[in-house]
Amino acid sequence: MSISYREGGRCAEMAMVCLTDFEEYAKEHLSKATWDYYAAGADECCTRDDNLLAYKRIRLRPRILRDVSVSDTRTTVQGTEISFPVGIAPTAFHCLAWHEGEVATARATEALNTCYITSTYSTCSVEEIVAAAPNGYRWFQLYVYRDRKLSEQIVHRVEGLGYKALVLTVDVPYTGKRRNDIRNQFKLPPHLKVKNFDGVFQQETAGPEEYGIPANTLDPSISWKDVYWLQSITRLPIIIKGILTKEDAELAVEHGVQGIIVSNHGGRQLDGGPASIDALSEIVDTVQGRIEVYLDGGIRTGSDVLKSLALGAKCVFIGRPAVWGLAYKGEEGVREVLQILNDEFRLSMALSGCRNVAEINRNLIQFSKL
Repeated sequence: MSISYREGGRCAEMAMVCLTDFEEYAKEHLSKATWDYYAAGADECCTRDDNLLAYKRIRLRPRILRDVSVSDTRTTVQGTEISFPVGIAPTAFHCLAWHEGEVATARATEALNTCYITSTYSTCSVEEIVAAAPNGYRWFQLYVYRDRKLSEQIVHRVEGLGYKALVLTVDVPYTGKRRNDIRNQFKLPPHLKVKNFDGVFQQETAGPEEYGIPANTLDPSISWKDVYWLQSITRLPIIIKGILTKEDAELAVEHGVQGIIVSNHGGRQLDGGPASIDALSEIVDTVQGRIEVYLDGGIRTGSDVLKSLALGAKCVFIGRPAVWGLAYKGEEGVREVLQILNDEFRLSMALSGCRNVAEINRNLIQFSKL
């Protein structure tokens, strides 16, 4: 768990101690356009940055003398046990960070026995991912396209491959304005493609492209009725990703979905919306345990994980840190990122007086008197 670098003619070792170390390594070693793509937020990046800052505003109320000699970080998501409540959020184009791409990510999450949400915009196919990590626990992230058949075909593919849930991303009727991607004229390099759609768009390759597929492929008319449509074509649980208000949380429950991921798309869509962690409480209060609530956006430490669970998330998901792990050392790097979060979470739990995830609740949170 270290980086070698030259110092006065000898090789020194720099330990990878926290997720920020992986971030710094990735920034130094990825091309500018690739780094900017992963780092991008929409517009002025207020929401992207607030995702991190919001955790620093939350204070914990630790309990002491609770016998924390034995601790257990296991939890369940959709009835399946995972080793700790941190999974991998859907992020695109892992081959930009490491030549094996999503295959390496899948192996790492399988090794740590947690959940990997595969992105539609993967640079490895869903078949390659399953072949690389046949025993991994996976969900598939889905967009609804103007051509519903495209969405339907991929749903049936992943269902046949043993994916355990569909994660419907609902906050991208249009792509957010990411300034550096525009300045860099970001495009996938010629040797990479959105593998799940290999050969699908051949007739349309002459037109403008947006993140590896023809522009205007996403359907801005998507509405709640499409949730019913999705339920009609699959038996997989449906989890809606991109909810930030209690009103939409209530609608999600009414439409019979099995879970919600509280998410602002890493601050890449609407700038000026709430930090994910700041939106969590009202959604948890509205849902009242009827379905599971998860969260992504801004998780960088084990205490961030603890705060999220204390505020009612069943599990959290990391996006950019997984990519930093890939950039550092592929599968091994992603394993290290997950292991660091696991170790930090276990320590934060113990120092707060919690022996298992069932003991984590809102009493741990200091609500500031404004």
